[in-house]
Amino acid sequence: MADHNPLSGVKVMVIDDSNTIRRSAEIFLLQAGCTVILAEDGFDALAKITDHRPDLVFVDIMMPRLDGYQTCALIKKNAKFAATPVVMLSSKDGLFDRARGRMVGSDQYLTKPFTKESLLKAVAAHVKVAA
Repeated sequence: MADHNPLSGVKVMVIDDSNTIRRSAEIFLLQAGCTVILAEDGFDALAKITDHRPDLVFVDIMMPRLDGYQTCALIKKNAKFAATPVVMLSSKDGLFDRARGRMVGSDQYLTKPFTKESLLKAVAAHVKVAA
């Protein structure tokens, strides 16, 4: 397929303690041409983010050990990654959750289960696509 894929080569990290969610996000993103880095929780993600330097991070809110809010806050506090867009993933769609996500610096809030379209739209919205 020679058609120009706008998301080709975009590095996306998906942090979720659910293997199912990680896998489905990975499939959607790979189909769109993205490079995918998977992490099972915040600690796993923080160990990988320095090596991989993703262009965008999707983070589940409800995770053991280090939740999505804490993970997002730690990413945003790091000068190297402060500008990296972070999209919160949650099965809860409450105003409080959205507000709390914004308080720790998240750039968007996506409700699970997400669709391929909503996931790719979020990537496209936050990543400056090289023309």
